[in-house]
Amino acid sequence: MQLKVLALVLAGGKGTRLMPLTQERAKPAVPFGGKYRIIDFVLSNLVNSGVYSIYVMTQFKSQSLIQHLRDGWQFGGMLNNQFIIPVPAQMRSEGEEWYRGTADAVYQNANLIEQSEPDLVLLFGADHVYRMNVRAMIEYHMQKGADVTISALPVDRKFARDFGVLQVDAENRITGFIEKQADAPTIPGQPDCVLASMGNYIFSRNCLLQMVYEDAQRPGSSHDFGKDILPRLIGSSAMFAYDFKTNRIPGQVENQPAYWRDVGTLDAYYEANMDMRAIDPPIDIYNRAWPLRTAGYSDPPAKFAFDDEGRRGMAMDSIMAGGCIISGGTVRRSVLGRFVRVHSYAEVEDSIIFDNVDIGRECKVRRAIIEKNVRIPPGTRIGYDPEEDARRYHVTDTGIVVVGGPRSPVNLTVMTV
Repeated sequence: MQLKVLALVLAGGKGTRLMPLTQERAKPAVPFGGKYRIIDFVLSNLVNSGVYSIYVMTQFKSQSLIQHLRDGWQFGGMLNNQFIIPVPAQMRSEGEEWYRGTADAVYQNANLIEQSEPDLVLLFGADHVYRMNVRAMIEYHMQKGADVTISALPVDRKFARDFGVLQVDAENRITGFIEKQADAPTIPGQPDCVLASMGNYIFSRNCLLQMVYEDAQRPGSSHDFGKDILPRLIGSSAMFAYDFKTNRIPGQVENQPAYWRDVGTLDAYYEANMDMRAIDPPIDIYNRAWPLRTAGYSDPPAKFAFDDEGRRGMAMDSIMAGGCIISGGTVRRSVLGRFVRVHSYAEVEDSIIFDNVDIGRECKVRRAIIEKNVRIPPGTRIGYDPEEDARRYHVTDTGIVVVGGPRSPVNLTVMTV
């Protein structure tokens, strides 16, 4: 069966819980895993699954996201059905407003759906870390004859307030949708778990358009899929839950559990990065059959300098992007972005270092997230004195120290006049 599939990636959220990392950038553009951005996961999943027609709905602080899409996600062919295009709010709502919610983002771009006439519309979030064969979810949707399919997985009930929670029958037909409530019903037989929506939806075109047009005219609506659209579809449309645990991608290790993380908080973001650099990581970025794609930079390889006793450039259990120089320093259990320099006798442990950071001699950095372009003076200690860290930096409840940085310089073309 041939299907016309259009993907809409919702990438317009504020990401307030990731502040200060989202102070100057959109949440999907936050660096991840050394060389990637968070949005690279959903775009890689779509492209690897054969979905090449993608609109990215942008809004808050979107310039860094747009630049990343330009640098890493422009198709080189001339086919008009292969594109990844950022789409800002079109001011098509009655009050000519920014996106008022996820449903309004679709409503304001309904003309893009109508013009392309897809059979299916994929609505995927841009701020989760996971690998997914989207084709398998599409096949499931068609087998069920569904109007709506929602990807879901069990999570601990203590996180129910953070997710839309599904109730399903024996056939995985959705019988209830409870949006972000601590007392949401648990999975039958699993009193400690709820079935959480991953925020990835497949809609038949007509069902989606009808619902967003009706929602746009409904007084008092928050114009959100979880709060307004999906609960109204219960009992009137064929809605099914897709079990993400059954999803497999080419090249995946047999019996490896499906991995999905919502990196909406600083602590969750930190933990997901640490997962990637683990000796036996739960998510494999080295799977050549399912590449994690991103912007291609002509960076030199990482370099390790000096082999003297007490001054040995080395890194253990860590990820390092291109251009890094470990010059007589030591890096342990950390993730380093592009062109990070660690000078002699410095120690970096259990940390995430963004691009172009310079860590001076004899510095000690532990359990920290360092923004790009930061210069850490020689002898500085970060992550060792909680009171001093709290005075100088942002510190999470679990003690992760976040060190902000200067804005990136803009390289302009020099003109001779």
